[in-house]
Amino acid sequence: MALKAVHVSDVPNLDQVPENASLQLYSTRFSKGVEFGRVASRIPKFLVIGHRGNGMNALQSSDRRMRAIKENSVMSFNTAAKYPLDFVEFDVQVTKDGCPVIFHDDFILTEDQGTVFEKRIPELCLTEFLNYGPQREAGKDGKPLLRKNKDGQIVRWEVEKDDSLCTLQEVFEKVEPSVGFNIEVKFDDCIVYQEDYLIRVLQSILKVVFEYAKDRPIVFSSFQPDAALLVKKLQNTYPVFFLTNGGNEIYCDVRRNSLDEAIKVCLEGGLEGIVSEVKGVFRNPGAVTKIKESKLSLLTYGKLNNVAEAVYMQHLMGIEGVIVDFVQEITEAVCDMIEPSVATEEDGDDLLEGDGKMQLKSKPEFSQRELSFLLKLIPELIQL
Repeated sequence: MALKAVHVSDVPNLDQVPENASLQLYSTRFSKGVEFGRVASRIPKFLVIGHRGNGMNALQSSDRRMRAIKENSVMSFNTAAKYPLDFVEFDVQVTKDGCPVIFHDDFILTEDQGTVFEKRIPELCLTEFLNYGPQREAGKDGKPLLRKNKDGQIVRWEVEKDDSLCTLQEVFEKVEPSVGFNIEVKFDDCIVYQEDYLIRVLQSILKVVFEYAKDRPIVFSSFQPDAALLVKKLQNTYPVFFLTNGGNEIYCDVRRNSLDEAIKVCLEGGLEGIVSEVKGVFRNPGAVTKIKESKLSLLTYGKLNNVAEAVYMQHLMGIEGVIVDFVQEITEAVCDMIEPSVATEEDGDDLLEGDGKMQLKSKPEFSQRELSFLLKLIPELIQL
């Protein structure tokens, strides 16, 4: 679908956003700043981003961490913010009456007298959407919330610590202000969207962002290539990343089918970077060099990002950050393996416990030859 120039005169409050904020994306979580983009310098630190807050929910997982706190909730975002991460990532859709809300799935499910009902978020008005799940009002019962797993099984959405569904405005108002937001603009893969609809949805989201973001770092992302390009056309304040699974699945839209295609989308639309499924990068490590040569930033997502060694390997490869589910474990690992040690030279190489000094943690070290070998080996291991 061809894209035409878009006017943003009806998007209010542009003057309230800090000038050149996209080139001054400061991280208040660490002492070093964070910069994205083809004009700005490279990101000077390794970013950790909490997936849907403190981690996504996998309701059938044997790992309790995957169902500890309701994903995409104020509670999950504020829990993640207790750890030294830089951003929380979450999914935004827009209701029928134009309100941006936080929800990942294409369909929201409930049950009444044994019958399951499903609706798309754009089919619901805000009051209908907020009526699902736990309610803010004491003594009020919401509709039971169900979820369809990837295998098609429908289960009750039960977690150890539940929370209400929320709007984008609430998240800005109630989440720790020092943590950045990676706002994924969510669209259904099975629908072909008209440009005017995409613009209307994006303007609803931008209106809230411009009014409530203040000094909070913001990054936009989307798997929908036309939406990602339009976010960039509608504003030039915040960086925009194109999401791709790096060729792990094949789509009708060829722009979604490889890292090479993702690079083309970014360069043609002036986007700041790519967020790839990590296996797509490990299968094709040479793409990292192409992305860096194109002066684009590269972040990753995926299950392998919950493994500390895989995260450290990405740091060595030059990848600039990871989206993770196990926020506590990975932020600790990044601080141990990647962040500079606070120890002084006179403390020696090994610090003892109990003497009032911080103990140094072991850190993997590779020669250039060993690193080259690992980069050749990883694609073979990923195929297993």
